[in-house]
Amino acid sequence: MTPVDVPGDRLHLRELRTTDLGDLVKVYGDDTAVRYLSFEPRTPEQCAAIIESAIKDAQTENRRVYMLAVVTRDDHLVGTARLGIDERPHSGQIGFALRPDLWGQGMGGELVQLLLRLGFDVLGLKRLWGARSPDNDASRRVMERAGMIEEGRIRRHLWTRDAWRDSVVHSILDDEWRR
Repeated sequence: MTPVDVPGDRLHLRELRTTDLGDLVKVYGDDTAVRYLSFEPRTPEQCAAIIESAIKDAQTENRRVYMLAVVTRDDHLVGTARLGIDERPHSGQIGFALRPDLWGQGMGGELVQLLLRLGFDVLGLKRLWGARSPDNDASRRVMERAGMIEEGRIRRHLWTRDAWRDSVVHSILDDEWRR
């Protein structure tokens, strides 16, 4: 399934391009933007490697990783969306990031809805889940508004920023989403 093209009202999911590098650095290179993610700010070289890997994944026949650009109507990258298909191919994990200057405007909710559309309507998955930092209350609200149910806490799930961090898992099933 190449290329991915999932339009929304204000945002759009599409494949990452090499020309997105500068805008990707504004997201992944920003300490505030990645504060609750599983990694520290990325360098331009690391962002270029992410784009290269996403382009390669998009050409894979049985694609399992969808690392996508979140763009505005004028096609400027303002975030990222990731959907990884689990080993059991009926399920997938979502992840997302937006530029901090766009927080609090409802775009996170739209972004999650686009990821759910991709997973359920386009890819035909039966379950989608996401993990968040216990401190990321905004992400909790966004996933709950999308109908995702909090399943529980994974203790000492990630080593990040020189410390162990728990993760809180949320999920939604295809029939719950369609309601």
